[in-house]
Amino acid sequence: MSTGALVALAALWGALSGALLPRAAYRFAVPSGEPWRERCPAGHPLRGWIGRTGCGACGAAGHGPGTEQGRGHGPGAEQAQGSGTGPRAGVLPAALLTALTCAALAAATGTRPELAVWLLLAPVGVLLAVVDVRVQRLPDPLTLPLAVAALALLGLAALLPEHAGHWLTALYGALALGAGYYALYRINPAGMGFGDVKLAVGAGAVLGWYGWSTVLLGTFAGFLLGALYGGALVVVRRAGRRTAIPFGPFLLAGAFTGLLIGAYAA
Repeated sequence: MSTGALVALAALWGALSGALLPRAAYRFAVPSGEPWRERCPAGHPLRGWIGRTGCGACGAAGHGPGTEQGRGHGPGAEQAQGSGTGPRAGVLPAALLTALTCAALAAATGTRPELAVWLLLAPVGVLLAVVDVRVQRLPDPLTLPLAVAALALLGLAALLPEHAGHWLTALYGALALGAGYYALYRINPAGMGFGDVKLAVGAGAVLGWYGWSTVLLGTFAGFLLGALYGGALVVVRRAGRRTAIPFGPFLLAGAFTGLLIGAYAA
C-alpha cells in the first residue's frame, strides 16, 4: 500500500472515530466528585457513550440549540447550555482533530504493525484532551484502560514481523514516567493532578516502544509546551503565576510529538 493511501485511510478512520467522541466528552466533562452526566442538553435521559451530544428524543421532536424545548430543564441542562454543547456540538472539531492526528501517525509509522495500536489509542487521547480542557479532569475510566490497552496491544505488535519497537522498554517507560509524575505530584499536588500521573503511565508505554530517547523527548516536549502556554497566559494577563491549567493536553501533545519523531527515526 502506498504512503498516500495509508494516510488517507488513517485520516478516514480518525474522522469517523472522532465524530463519535462528543457524547462521551459531554458525559465525562463534569467537575471532580460529580457523577457522569445522564441527560442530554435538552434534559432527556442519555444512553450510550458514542455519538453526538444530543439524543434520539431531541431529533424526533426537532429540538436543537436555541429552541424552547432544546434548552431543557433536566439536571445539567443549564451547564450544558453555558458550554455550548448542543446536539451536534463538537462533532466537526473532534473529527478533524482525530483525523489529523491519525494521518500524521500513519505518515510517520508507515505500514509497521504498531500503527494499528496508535490508531486505536488516538481517539482516546483526543477525548482525554477535550475533557481536561473543559473541566480539568482526566477520568479514571479512560486513563487506566489506556495504559493497560497500550501495553497489551504493543505486546501483540511485538509478535508481528517488521515492528520497530521493544515491548520491555515500553513497560519500563510506563513505569518510569508514571513514577516520575507521581514524584512531581507528591512534591507539588497543586501543580500536578493524580490524573496526570495515571495518564503518564500510558504515555510512557507508547513512548518507550521506540526507546528511552523518545521517552525523554516526549516528556520534555510536554513540559515545554505547557510552560510556553502558561507563560503566554501570564504575558497577556489572562492568568497569574499560580493559576492552574489543565496539563493533560500538553502531556498528550508531548507524547504525540515524541511518538512522531520516534516513528520517523525507527
